[in-house]
Amino acid sequence: MDRLSPLVVHTLFDVLAWLTAGAVAVTVTRWRPHAFPPVAARGQYYLPVLLISAAAGAYALGTANLWLSGQSGVARSIEGALLGGVIGVELYKWFNGVSGRTGAKLAAPLAAGIAVGRIGCFLAGLDDFTYGAPTGVAWAVDFGDGITRHPVQLYESLALAIFLLAYLVALARKSSFVGANGFSLMIGFYGIQRFGWEFLKPYGTLLGPLTLFHLTSTLLIAYAAALLCGSAHSVASGTAKI
Repeated sequence: MDRLSPLVVHTLFDVLAWLTAGAVAVTVTRWRPHAFPPVAARGQYYLPVLLISAAAGAYALGTANLWLSGQSGVARSIEGALLGGVIGVELYKWFNGVSGRTGAKLAAPLAAGIAVGRIGCFLAGLDDFTYGAPTGVAWAVDFGDGITRHPVQLYESLALAIFLLAYLVALARKSSFVGANGFSLMIGFYGIQRFGWEFLKPYGTLLGPLTLFHLTSTLLIAYAAALLCGSAHSVASGTAKI
């Protein structure tokens, strides 16, 4: 039997990632319905703005990274989708005067979806251009061209699975801080681990030794830090939206 093409493999895991994220979102919400702060009124255009801005960010950064790495074509990026979604939603909230929380429940489904999706990136092989730099470590993977590389896709998948486990343990222990700030923690954690993995990838650099995704990770980390600082200030001043 012929093997599935990389495109089919990636598509199947994209669908599986979305289904997993949806299942986790429903399960966690039903399991800990009072763990999250009330969701601010978002308006009818919130979801379309989120989806469109995430898609724009995914394709813009993914394709830009290809060009910076000396390759042609069009690509998508998970980190680009996160940054695009954040920018789109924050602009939407600013223009519409939405000041409350809107993403607290997204931490678990995001972590689960990315963990599953990265397995698809790994199985898609060389065509996906998400593999790591050549290495001789014992767990290196040969994707078919005789060169052993870091399986950075699996590194990221494992990192997000660990975050998800820690997040669920915190919810089980009824941590109000994690319930209220899960999205910020997820974005910050993603940025930190992604920044590290970027040193193990063969991508073209943009600023000194840093790639486009190093800079993107830095923006996500700064955004998460700002949200967490704002949350801590609200608690200290007694104006927390919970």
